Amino acid sequence: MFKCAILGCRGRARSHAKAYQDITVGKLASICDMNKERLHEFGDMFDIDQRYTDIHEMLEKEKPDLLHIVTAPVLRGTMQFIRYPLMNIASEHRVPAVIIEKPIAVMGEDWRQIRDLADRTETKFAVNTQLHFHPKNLELKRDVTEGKIGEIKLIEASSRNPPVDQAPHTLQLVSSYIDNSQPVKVMGQVSGSNQLNSDQPSPDNATARIEYANGIQASVAFGPEMAIRVLSETSNNRHKRVCVFGTKGFVHWRFESWEKFTNEYGYQSGDLSYGEENAVAQIGLTEAMFDWLEDRNKVHPTNLKQSLAEFNLLLGIYQSGLIRQPIDLPFDPPDNFIQHMKDIL
Repeated sequence: MFKCAILGCRGRARSHAKAYQDITVGKLASICDMNKERLHEFGDMFDIDQRYTDIHEMLEKEKPDLLHIVTAPVLRGTMQFIRYPLMNIASEHRVPAVIIEKPIAVMGEDWRQIRDLADRTETKFAVNTQLHFHPKNLELKRDVTEGKIGEIKLIEASSRNPPVDQAPHTLQLVSSYIDNSQPVKVMGQVSGSNQLNSDQPSPDNATARIEYANGIQASVAFGPEMAIRVLSETSNNRHKRVCVFGTKGFVHWRFESWEKFTNEYGYQSGDLSYGEENAVAQIGLTEAMFDWLEDRNKVHPTNLKQSLAEFNLLLGIYQSGLIRQPIDLPFDPPDNFIQHMKDIL
C-alpha cells in the first residue's frame, strides 16, 4: 500500500483526495496547509488525522511515497514563484513521486529552474493534466492509434482561457495523440495585456502553428478572442477541445461532447459528463504514478520532462509573437519575459 500526502488544501485538492475513494493500492495519510482553518476543514471532510502546517515536518515524519502539490505556481497576491521551491523541497526530502498541478511554470526563470531540477532529481514528477485520462479521450486516441482515421494530417486544438491557464491542458492533449513527439518549431501571435498583472501572468490571447519531430503540424488558439466556443453561455474554462484530422476521417473531443468519422461506422457523436469523466481521469492519472513507482519503464505520460517541453513550446509561442519570427524548439527563454511582454503589449 502506497502512503500518500497532499500539500495545499484549496478546492482543487478535493479532486485529488476524492480519487482515493476508488484507489486500492494507495492511501491518503496526511495533509499540509499553512491555513489552519482550511487544513482542518479538509481533514474533517476526508477523515485524515495527520495534519501539518509545515511541509518539512510532514515529509520528515510521514515519509510519503507520493506527494500531491496542489498549489498555484505564484504565491497569491505576490509575484513570488513558488513552484520550483516546493518541488525542490520534495526532491531534497527524497520523496519517491510527486504529482503537481499545472501550469508547471509561469515564465522563463522558473521554467529553467525546474528544467535543471528535472535533470538532477531522483524524484519522479508528473503534472496533473488529467484530460489525458478522460475515458472518451482514451477511446478516441485508440481509434487514432489503430489507424481508423488513417494517417494524421493535422491537429487543431483550442481553449478560451488565457494561455498560461489552459494551454498546458491543450498542448498536452495534442502531444497525447502523437505519442509525445517533441515540438521542433513554432510560429505564434500574442495579444492583450490584461492578464499580465495576474497571479498567473500571460498575454490574453495566443495562436500558433506548431511543427513536431514526427512531421505532424498542429494549429492552436488560446483566449476568448480566437478560440472556438463549444458550449453556449458558459464560462471560458469549459471550452477545451482537440480535433485530429486524418486521411480517412477525424476524431473531435470537446468539454462535454465528442464526434468522429471513420470508414467503418461513418459519422458518430454524443454528449459527455465532464464531471464524471474527470473523476475517472484523476483516478487514472494517480494510478499511473503507482505503476511508474513499481516499474521504472512505465513512465507516466504526463511526466515532468514532457510537460517542460510543452511549456517551453508555450513560451516559444510568446517569443515568436513578440519578435514576429518562427522559433526553433527547444529554446532558452529570456529573463524578465513578463516585463518584456508588458512593454510591447
